[in-house]
Amino acid sequence: MPILPRIESPADLRNLTPEQLTELSAEIRTFLVERVTKTGGHLGPNLGVVELTLALHRVFDSPKDPILWDTGHQAYVHKMVTGRSNDFDTLRQEGGLSGYPSRAESIHDVIENSHASTALSYADGIAKAFEIHGENDRHVVAVVGDGALTGGMTWEALNNIADGSKRSVVIVVNDNARSYSPTIGGMAHHLATLRTTKGYEKFLDWGKSVLERTPVVGAPVYDALHGMKKGIKDFVAPQGMFEDLGLKYIGPVDGHDIAEMEFAFERARDFGEPVIVHVITEKGRGYKPAETDEADRFHAVGVVDPDTGKPLTTAARSWTSVFSEELAAIGGERQDIVAITAAMLGPTGLDTFAGKFPDRTFDVGIAEQHAITSAVGMAHAGLHPVVAIYSTFLNRAIDQVIMDAGLHYAGVTIALDRSGVTGDDGASHNGMWDMALLRVVPTLELAAPRDGRRLVEALRTAVEKSDHPTVIRFSKGAVPADIDAIKTYSFADVIKACENPDVTIVSVGALATNALEAAALLEAKGYQVEVIDPVWVMPVAAGLVEYLSQREFVVSVEDGLVDGGVGEAIGSALRNHGSNTRMLSLGIPKKYLNHASRKSILHELSLDATGLSQTIEQALITTAR
Repeated sequence: MPILPRIESPADLRNLTPEQLTELSAEIRTFLVERVTKTGGHLGPNLGVVELTLALHRVFDSPKDPILWDTGHQAYVHKMVTGRSNDFDTLRQEGGLSGYPSRAESIHDVIENSHASTALSYADGIAKAFEIHGENDRHVVAVVGDGALTGGMTWEALNNIADGSKRSVVIVVNDNARSYSPTIGGMAHHLATLRTTKGYEKFLDWGKSVLERTPVVGAPVYDALHGMKKGIKDFVAPQGMFEDLGLKYIGPVDGHDIAEMEFAFERARDFGEPVIVHVITEKGRGYKPAETDEADRFHAVGVVDPDTGKPLTTAARSWTSVFSEELAAIGGERQDIVAITAAMLGPTGLDTFAGKFPDRTFDVGIAEQHAITSAVGMAHAGLHPVVAIYSTFLNRAIDQVIMDAGLHYAGVTIALDRSGVTGDDGASHNGMWDMALLRVVPTLELAAPRDGRRLVEALRTAVEKSDHPTVIRFSKGAVPADIDAIKTYSFADVIKACENPDVTIVSVGALATNALEAAALLEAKGYQVEVIDPVWVMPVAAGLVEYLSQREFVVSVEDGLVDGGVGEAIGSALRNHGSNTRMLSLGIPKKYLNHASRKSILHELSLDATGLSQTIEQALITTAR
């Protein structure tokens, strides 16, 4: 009889025999492959943490002992053993199971923010609160990937956790030598050393056994050797770095041996002070297509064939691929072009550039702040860096954009992939904040291309600018067909013209297709509609302000925050110009968006063609009255 259907809470795991746990692990992997290949999601990370999750929930008492998942994309197994297996057919679907921990789903979930390197700060705060409340029988567990250790916030948290306190914080380093792709940098090398070092205790045991048999000098030499323990420890057991911080270290532990992990977790739990448990796992374990995929071990998949792992549909040309190909072409023309990624070489499309110019490609790990300021340093020394990053992750480096790139007039180009509504990954992955945040940077220019051709042109324009930072934002998914301009001004393209328009739509970026379709719907009802696209939307060009000041009614359309966005900037500029033009700004309201498809979210926000036309028509009717 299958075991998985009988697991409704972590308590159900604690009476299982070792044999049953092995059987359950196999059932979970089969379940994950069957379900995730149907819906899409983070398959590889979860296949790698099956035994780890079971061991954690057998040793710790969630939710009394909160288990915190850094990034959260490896929490599917956690969801299964906390009573949500029956919901996996709805994974990442609108109204269904979130692809990340969700406090609305379960009391066992704590962190919804899926940005990396945050869990240890949560753990530090929760443990301090337990201490103040006198809840000394509670433990806090934070599961972080080895990739998260490349993020500076992790080390800020470690510095505070290791403050000599007696708080019970168990830090589980899930080490699979990867984040999205193989983890890089000094921390990756350090963990690799830990994986291959036997440890100074065994070395000292060997030395003692030999020297005790050596007459006269044996004992004094052993005493001297033991006195040098710290130096020897640093040489043969680099875990000393963690212990120097005041953190006890256990490991490395086989992350697919439940008994071994339980022993380690029990020791860490009972120690009552901060402990690091270093666990070695294999991303994609148990699924051959993932195990043989050296790129990212099926970190995230769409809908694929469960037997082969191959996509069931042919992917259309994407925004990312257009950027990727053009940057590589520019790199072949200019030796000063360099590329920077924050642990996302493939997802941001920099792998093509890296394949041709490995010496000019820099993966800094999960360190967006460092990526920006390092790029500023490169620009100062005569290079033109292109930093490719997801829009949502730029939020973490806004200070560096303002105070390093902006203030220093640095010739740095930031390519923001997944800008606007991204959908399936939920609230923390929508790239909806970038324009509102970047609008405050005095020296920065921002382009929002409407199609692939405009993306190519914008990228080439951006890398020619050496005296200030530039940003190019583009969407997720398939790039639309090119939309040619009917007339081109220095400040905008007219992509739909008419005489004496009732309304002029200013379209920002990837919403151009929706704006044109909305214009067609309005024209069918007798309205005259003009659509223009500034392409370079920040700062607002003086020519655009002059042009729009001659219109009676202007509607801006953007898939960014409407508060503080491009439309608001245009409206402010028109008022300062003394214009009587009536302005309506449409965009994303200031709220967190639930996971759903991009199409569904745009419909909900009335940013699809139908919604735009209805909103604009209502405004026109109101004006007529």
